[in-house]
Amino acid sequence: MDVNERLRQILDERGLTTYKMSELSGLSHTTLANVFKRNTVPSISTLQAICNGFGITLSQFFAEGEMVEMTPELKELFEGWVNLNTEQKAAVMQMIKAMNGK
Repeated sequence: MDVNERLRQILDERGLTTYKMSELSGLSHTTLANVFKRNTVPSISTLQAICNGFGITLSQFFAEGEMVEMTPELKELFEGWVNLNTEQKAAVMQMIKAMNGK
């Protein structure tokens, strides 16, 4: 899938217009309209702004398969996870499995 197809896919999935995307990304509506009307590939900085508007990272944008959004809660969880030692990580995983009934 090319970049413009992926942009259209995410816009459609979220029910967003290019106008709303311009508000969320901080880019002008003209900039976004030109990407779609002229079928041009946006620059990395433009694509980064669009991803910020979607609330995703560039790697999530290009990832194949189901996309998981990095919410503030997930970000906090990942940042906390990094600081745990091996035993603490095992305990957290055990607790999660127990809470999920596994």
